[in-house]
Amino acid sequence: MVANLSTITIRIDPEIKRLMKKYSYINWSEVARKAIIKKLREEEEKNIAEALLINEELRRKAPKDWDSTEAIKKWRRQK
Repeated sequence: MVANLSTITIRIDPEIKRLMKKYSYINWSEVARKAIIKKLREEEEKNIAEALLINEELRRKAPKDWDSTEAIKKWRRQK
C-alpha cells in the first residue's frame, strides 16, 4: 500500500467515461499516474537538453595564443 498520495480530478467527455467503464478491469488511476510520470520525465529531459544547448552557446573558444596560466597569474597579482 502506498501512503501519502495526493488526489487530482480530471474532466473527460461522456464517451471516454463509457469506454473506461467498458474496460473496468483496467486500473485507470495507474494509467493516468504513468502518463503523468512519463510526461514529467520528458519535460525534465527537455530541460536538461535545453540547458546543454544554452551552455554550448555560452561557451566560447579561447584565442590560439591565449595562455590560461598567465591569466591566472594576472588575477592572483591583482588581489
